[in-house]
Order: sequence, then structure tokens, then C-alpha cells
Amino acid sequence: MSEEREELKRREANFTPLSPVSFLKRAAAIWPDRLAVVDGERRFTYREFHGRCRALADALRQRGVKRGDTVAILAANSPALLEAHYAVPMLGAMLNPINIRLDPAAIAFCLAHGEARVFLADRGFAETISPALEKLEHGIQVIDVTDPEQPGLPAIGAQEYEEVLAGGDSGFEAPGARDEWESICLLYTSGTTGNPKGVVYSHRGAYLSALSNALTFGLSHESIYLWTLPMFHCSGWTFTWAVTAACGVHVCLRKVEPGRIFALIGEENVTHMCGAPIVLNMLVHAPESEKRTFPQRVKVATGGAAPPSTVIREMERLGFEVLHLYGATETYGPSTFCAPQSAWNGLTEEKRHAMMARQGIPYPMIEDMMIADPATLAPVPRDAGTIGELMVRGNSVMKGYLKNPAATDDALRDGWYRSGDLGVWHDDGYFEIKDRSKDIIITGGENVSSLEVEEVLYRHPDIMEAAVVAKPDETWGEAVFAFVDLKPGAKPLSEAEVIAFCRDNLAHFKCPRHVAFGPLPKTSTGKIQKFVLRERAKEA
Repeated sequence: MSEEREELKRREANFTPLSPVSFLKRAAAIWPDRLAVVDGERRFTYREFHGRCRALADALRQRGVKRGDTVAILAANSPALLEAHYAVPMLGAMLNPINIRLDPAAIAFCLAHGEARVFLADRGFAETISPALEKLEHGIQVIDVTDPEQPGLPAIGAQEYEEVLAGGDSGFEAPGARDEWESICLLYTSGTTGNPKGVVYSHRGAYLSALSNALTFGLSHESIYLWTLPMFHCSGWTFTWAVTAACGVHVCLRKVEPGRIFALIGEENVTHMCGAPIVLNMLVHAPESEKRTFPQRVKVATGGAAPPSTVIREMERLGFEVLHLYGATETYGPSTFCAPQSAWNGLTEEKRHAMMARQGIPYPMIEDMMIADPATLAPVPRDAGTIGELMVRGNSVMKGYLKNPAATDDALRDGWYRSGDLGVWHDDGYFEIKDRSKDIIITGGENVSSLEVEEVLYRHPDIMEAAVVAKPDETWGEAVFAFVDLKPGAKPLSEAEVIAFCRDNLAHFKCPRHVAFGPLPKTSTGKIQKFVLRERAKEA
């Protein structure tokens, strides 16, 4: 039967563009008086949460924001950052959550490249935001986000968030997305070059990714989600929308502190949380005086680097159930997960934890995944030994890189998203990363471009050559390790001096934690052999 028949056409009654904004409207209609957001002493029901988002959307409209515009925000995990994930797309505009750990130059790049019309700026980060604004060549409206627990911080802009909200209409009927392929978020990722690339998400992808996370992580209306994961990371791995889709509770956490996390788990009866392995490691090694026991078993999802088996073991002893995820900014955060199998319960603890640390199988909304030869696209055998590149495709893959068609075409060529990560396929269908083809270091859940760090090192007047690699680190997952060779006749440098130079020119999380001096190993054509340096870093 032909799908072109008139009586089978798409109509308003049988087709609605998918958008995660609809999750909030539904939750407010079904459970208006249910608790939705916790921020210290502040509590918002779903009716209030919805009203605040509509008021913000109206306030932004009053300030000239329209369909297709960009609104940026740099803030700690807070109601403002959560509300922006609904209010901005309500207008058909695109939200750009910016990493709070970036240096002024990188912040300025994001604001300029994304052409932000309005910038919601957390006063707690004025030290980096204010210099960034001075670098901009285009005008931008700045709205200050304040922390009720930190009054009196110096102003950045001329407007304050709660005052702006008060001037908006909490009953505003926003236009929303006309097409589910419209852009909803812009997230900058380091990639393999110094300048970050702007990954663009669609309403459709965000909607389906959120539902995929809710299903995979077992969210329900009884879930209480603690925001140990930064909301700026892939829009909080889309949990900004997933928790609302399940009509659960968002518990905001502005700063990751073990004592505060344990306290909130107990006080708010937290059931779910996410974070990089470093967060788990912090909890494991927290002072005994800060640790607490609680009756509920807390599910914690982790990704960025595989959690060490010792961390998994200790987290289980503390009352957590660990789920290992894998993904990238380009895939809305998690795209695979290590689904636990009942058969693993019969394994030794060491073997079970090794199985749990694999990257696993595709998410429900990932249509296909393979480990394949990057040149021929031939899948590798499932022998746990043959190396191939991880490739995925489906609804949870980005639209592309903003203003970078060449990089978009390269990342999405041949019908697959090329992750650049190399791994093996096991006979049970689970995959495991063995190495990275990109020069990316993941430290504390943050991506660091080795090329960007090398570029700074090369600026030092006494350094002739530099190469940066990852060193396995029990605390951070990976640490930045720099190898440098000094210019002939240069004065001796200490490790501390090199690190200090980098800290003056880079965001601190990107700076080396270790520095080694001496000639760099090279191939016959003069290319630095990074695989040799990686081995040296491991042994150092």
C-alpha cells in the first residue's frame, strides 16, 4: 500500500515534533504539586518549575531572543542552568551551556563563535567571565546568576536572574519547536585541535536520548537524582530532561564535595547520580567522619574512563550500584552501557569487576554499533583481540559541528559516527576500549587536547620540543604528562616552572601534572613516537 495516499498523510492530530520541553509540560500537568527541584533550602514543585521556565522564556523574548538565536550560560549546577534547558528551546532558540572550568580565552571563543545574544553568567565565576567579556567584539546582554548561599558576590552584568524572572510571564505560551530537527543545544568539545568544536544537538535527538537514559538507568517518578554530574557536560548527559520525563526530583549540587554528597544522599533520599570516576574515587577516599550509611541502594552511572576495579568494589561496599557508560559529546553523552548479566554473579570479584568496566553494548536509541577496520568498514571478529574503531549511528548522534562542515563530514562519513576510539569486540557482543586514536586525555571527566597543551609549551622561550600524553591516574582517571626537550644553551627548568607557565596560559585542569625532560623519541621521518612516551609515562 502506498504511503502517499491522501488519507494517510501527516497531520496535526497524528504527528508532533519531538522535543524534551514537552516532558516538563506533562509533569506539571500530572503532578503539579510534586517536588521537582531542590537547591539548598529552596524547593520548587513541578507547577513552580514550569512557571519559572515559562517566565524565563518570556523574559528572554522581551530581550530580543527569537527562533534560531543562541543563549549562553556559564553556571554551577543550579535551578537557573536547569531552567535554561527548557526556557531557551521553548522559544526555538539554542542553548549553549559553557564549561565552568574554561579559561577566559576559551569562554570568549564560545560566546563569539556561537554568536550568543544573551549570556547568563554565574557570579561565582566572575574571575574568568569578566576577562572573557572584555575580549568580545560583539555586544551581549549579561544576566547575573546568583547563589542564595553566597550573597554579596561582585556583579558581572547589569541584570540579576531572579529579577529578570520576576519580569517574565509565568503563563507565557512559548512557540516551541516547529521542526524536531531544529537545534536545541550547542556544546563545545576540545576535539583534537586547540580550538573547541561546537557540537549541535536537535530537539529530536535530545528527546530520544533522554528517554534512552531514563530507560537504561531505571528512572521513575520515585527517582531522586543528585546532580554530581555537571549540567554543562552534554547537557548533563541529557538527564536535565530525562529526570523530568520520569517526573523525578532534581537535587542541585553546585560543588562536588564528598561530605556534601553523603549528606544529601541521606537527607534527600537520593536514588540516582552520575559522575566521572574521579567523583567515585573521592567518595571512596573521603574521611570516615564524612561517610554515611543509608537504607536505599544508590545507583551511580560513571563514564569518561573505565573505573578501576578497586573503586567499583569500594563503591559497592559503601552501598552504591555502579553502571559503566561510554559516550562522547557527539552522541549526547552515553551511547553504550555495560549492562550487568546475572551470570557474572558467579564470577570472582576481580573478574566480575573487569566485566563491569567494559564499555558494553549500544543504548536503546543507538540504531547500530560496530568495531570495524576504519579503512574498509569491515567489522572485526569478536575475539577480544583484534583492534578496530568504534562506530555508531542512530538518533543519538549530533547534527554536526557548528560552522565546521569539513570536520562534520569527516566525523560522520560513510554513514557512521567515527569515535576515534580503538577497541576490541568480545564474543558476548560487549566492546572494550584499548586505546585512543585521537590525542585526547580524559582527566576528571574533562577532555583535554594534547595539541592545545603542546602549543602552549612551545611558546616557552626555553623549550625546543614538546609532546603530551596521558598517564593513568587513580584519582583523575588520566593525568596530563608533558615531555619536553630544551633548546641548546637554555637555562635549566624545573617541573614546577613548566607547570606554572602552563597554568598562566591554560585552564588549570588542562595543565600537566608531570613533566619529564630530555630528547623525544622519533621515527626516521622525524615524527614523535607518542606510543613510546605513553609507556614511559606509565612507568614514571
